[in-house]
Amino acid sequence: MSDYDDEELNEIINKRASEEQRKAEIEKRKQSELEAQREAALRAILAPEARQRLANIKLIKPDFANSLSDQLIMLAQSGRIKVPITDEELKAILSQLTGQNRRDFKIQIRERGWNEHP
Repeated sequence: MSDYDDEELNEIINKRASEEQRKAEIEKRKQSELEAQREAALRAILAPEARQRLANIKLIKPDFANSLSDQLIMLAQSGRIKVPITDEELKAILSQLTGQNRRDFKIQIRERGWNEHP
């Protein structure tokens, strides 16, 4: 009876593993399709120089670049920005975004008696 249980258990494990692998492949295919759609939309929205700038940003800050891409696509689809966006316009958008997120730090150096004479 032990051999039968082992065979049945192995069959169940193999079945689950193949199902998980199939689900992972489907998810990977969906992600690649979404990425292809995003890239096609960005090709229509951005001028080549602006697209290159976004690719450079993606190398350094991928989450920020993906968020920016999504925002640009939504703005273009709603007609709130003119298409195609040039590199100069993208720079302006980036400076506005970084200006909103940037915090100014004030560093104050106080001397603590290091210059006191004996």
